[in-house]
Amino acid sequence: MSNLSNTRAEKAEEISVLSSSFGRAKAAFLVDFKGMTVEQVTKLRMKLHPLESEMRVVRNTLALRAMQDHPKSFEALKNDFVGNNAIVFAFGEAPAIAKALTEFAKDVEALQVKVGELEGNRLDAKSIKALASLPGKEVLRAQLLGVLQAPMSKFVGTLNAVPSGFVRVLAAQKDKLGA
Repeated sequence: MSNLSNTRAEKAEEISVLSSSFGRAKAAFLVDFKGMTVEQVTKLRMKLHPLESEMRVVRNTLALRAMQDHPKSFEALKNDFVGNNAIVFAFGEAPAIAKALTEFAKDVEALQVKVGELEGNRLDAKSIKALASLPGKEVLRAQLLGVLQAPMSKFVGTLNAVPSGFVRVLAAQKDKLGA
């Protein structure tokens, strides 16, 4: 009987860990890894780790129980837990993780990125590819800074043009009088 209670305790712990991960994640992606070798799964995990992401192989029933505490995630993904699944939790930038998954899926055909969830919204495979094509946060910040700097640069250039033009007129007048 103790073996049964131990199994229940392990399941409860797994549900708790999954629920915590759903709570912390900015996004979650459901992937089918059937047909991947252990080496390929390890490479994928190593690729995801520096991006503040983690891949967990889950039992569908436990994942669905864990998502009960997160109604938006549950509604977005509840019908997609069929077959072999792993959940990739995005604790960092969701676009970077989506990009890593789609690029890895191109190299390893056995990996299928099924669906995802971002802030309670369901993402199909097409939406995940679109998310993956977005530039990273640093690139977006640089682009925004460039947009914000452009009017100021033009304004400073315009202000500088008036005295420069005046100095050129004075220099021309001096040359004319000196000649």
